[in-house]
Amino acid sequence: MTYNSFVSFQHSNITKFGITLQVFDFADRYKGSYSDSLGSVVCPFYCSYSGYHDELLWGASWLHKASQNDSYLSYIHSNGHTLGADEDVYSFSWDDKRAGTKILLSKGFLEQNIQEFQLYKSHSDNYICSLIPGSPNFQAQYTPGASLSIHIYLYYMTNELMELVFHCLISITTGGLFYKGSESNLQYVTTSTFLLLAYAKYLRSEGGATSCGTATVTSSKLVALAKKQVDYILGDNPAKMSYMVGFGEKFPQHVHHRGSSLPSLHTHPTPITCSDGFQYLYSSSPNLNPLIGALVGGPDNRDTFADDRNNYQQSEPATYINAPFVGALAFFSDVEL
Repeated sequence: MTYNSFVSFQHSNITKFGITLQVFDFADRYKGSYSDSLGSVVCPFYCSYSGYHDELLWGASWLHKASQNDSYLSYIHSNGHTLGADEDVYSFSWDDKRAGTKILLSKGFLEQNIQEFQLYKSHSDNYICSLIPGSPNFQAQYTPGASLSIHIYLYYMTNELMELVFHCLISITTGGLFYKGSESNLQYVTTSTFLLLAYAKYLRSEGGATSCGTATVTSSKLVALAKKQVDYILGDNPAKMSYMVGFGEKFPQHVHHRGSSLPSLHTHPTPITCSDGFQYLYSSSPNLNPLIGALVGGPDNRDTFADDRNNYQQSEPATYINAPFVGALAFFSDVEL
């Protein structure tokens, strides 16, 4: 469930907002992960590896923000500990919402002094400090060009669903890019960038700074670190390549995307069968229909990028890469730097 847009429903469409509340009630009453039912239809690529706990806390947090209904505050207070409130997690993704939830709830503590949310502010500090090179208590390991370090923990949840949690240490490339994994790494870059900027904005109500151990980290430093990631993605990197299709002089030409790879109906009006489509997948020619604005998976930990349609790890676009990047661009379009 994507709760971000639900805030707007409160004012633009009361009926839709009411349906949203019903959806949350349904999810809370009939707890479980979608992949339990869908199985091989979504697995292994889009299994709910983090389970459903993070989505319930994420949903309740947005509904509290949208409705200001104290029942959701009570829900968060009563259920937060079982839904992940006590866990430090160092990534924010389509599957795992915990880091984002804590940043969101920290806003309530910072701006409205909601004491129930102080715990989330502390965990938000831990997440943010994990991204700050030189922070005395940072959880990440920043080594130029370092390979990804992954600790995998398996455990059984209360409903006996085995959950695979990636507790990932992040590295930073020589060119300055956050690096967490070889597959679609930019999804972690854009989500981290978005949360850095959101937290920097929230911190302004508390003097514009937080503490990472004995060090003071200002909101300006968070913004500068986020800007470095945005600039890298748009072309300020060792390869001098923009990883947004259509932006800049040099950008990916062989994007792993079926619709973008195939010719249009205008130029090829006859149907293309599944088997015939593979000739376009394996073609060395640029995509026939450029997917303007799409962000791809991005470079490896050595800042190199294989502009190869078959290398989906680097060349596949995804809405979960673009979505947080839109937020970052919106921030910088409205800020004097």
